[in-house]
Amino acid sequence: MSAAAEALRSASVATAAPLLRLAGVGKTYRRGVAALGGVDLDIAAGGFVTLLGPSGCGKSTLLRIIAGLTEPSAGERRWAGGAAAPRRGEIGFVFQEPTLMPWATVEGNIYLPLRLAGLSRAEAAPRITEAIAAVGLEGFARAYPRELSGGMRMRVSIARALVTRPRLLLLDEPFAALDEITRLKLNEDLLRLWESEGWTVVFVTHSVFESVFLSQRIVVMTPRPGRVAAELSIDLPYPRETALRMTAEYGAWCRTVSERLAAAMAPHASGTAAG
Repeated sequence: MSAAAEALRSASVATAAPLLRLAGVGKTYRRGVAALGGVDLDIAAGGFVTLLGPSGCGKSTLLRIIAGLTEPSAGERRWAGGAAAPRRGEIGFVFQEPTLMPWATVEGNIYLPLRLAGLSRAEAAPRITEAIAAVGLEGFARAYPRELSGGMRMRVSIARALVTRPRLLLLDEPFAALDEITRLKLNEDLLRLWESEGWTVVFVTHSVFESVFLSQRIVVMTPRPGRVAAELSIDLPYPRETALRMTAEYGAWCRTVSERLAAAMAPHASGTAAG
């Protein structure tokens, strides 16, 4: 993406009506554990937003509420146009573990959401081939999960999420269990796909370095019950490649985000700060 195109996209994201709005969203489980405590958050169409916070702060719970997999105990989730829920296929979800069917091939795993949507294998074939190519797994369509590395299995999981051509892609710490080299490569591949496909992305991580490298906007959360402690717009140009990690600007943003995260985790931290 050129600098001019990136500037135009950033301006469009900044001024767009929210694709999704969370207002006062809270979640308390049956045993009385409060996971979220009143989250207000707008997600603009086409943006890349990262939820950053310590383990157990409610990031994954918030992602599941966005996806409609869990209902909030308080507050509301509203989509563009006022709908309470998105249409089928508008959300792709990538979990921390690939959760692939071990008895199915790569193409069989990717076909699953299309099969559930009622598409025949013949109808789905071009989209499966397209998804395999998008994640760089050409030549592995007939392979089984046991024959793939951890990074390749995660690529299959991403392909399965994007084969429905979603408007919103949700990723719950998808690279946390991978080695550092694979993780950095998948970070770059994810950004390439986001730039080319025009998704809205909400990404969960507890890595400051990963959040700064990926995001247009970082939402820092407090420990449980999770609240929004700070929001920061990351003023680094796209495309972002390995060399960015060596720059002073990247280091400065990592320090700033680390400071905001430390402040959010301090005793009695509350409220929302703009960045």
